[in-house]
Amino acid sequence: MSEPSVTGGSVRAGRWEAEIATVDNVAPDIEVRHLEKPLEGMQVAAAPVNGAWSVSVPIPANLLSTGVQTFIVRDKQSGARLSHFTIVTGVPLEDDIRAELDLLRAELDMLKKAFRRHCLETGASPN
Repeated sequence: MSEPSVTGGSVRAGRWEAEIATVDNVAPDIEVRHLEKPLEGMQVAAAPVNGAWSVSVPIPANLLSTGVQTFIVRDKQSGARLSHFTIVTGVPLEDDIRAELDLLRAELDMLKKAFRRHCLETGASPN
């Protein structure tokens, strides 16, 4: 038996929603986990397409905090990871990315100066 496949995953109004296609037209036995704990309240309903199921699970507000939170979608029977989704929140993350970009720019400027100095010292053309 092949694994179910996840398509169209998105987060809307505090819920992760996706389509799960199965080969044998049986409702998928999946779970969504965060830090190895399953989320409660999953709803599975037959979708208009044969062999596909509409899946929806609420994302508890207490799981969301500043930083990156990753949720894993797994097949309960095999334990195989079918998909994942990530939620990024908070201004500090934005500041971290800007700080990293500033450091990269400073390093690039330092390398350019060192390269030009090297070219001048060896008589090579920097172009």
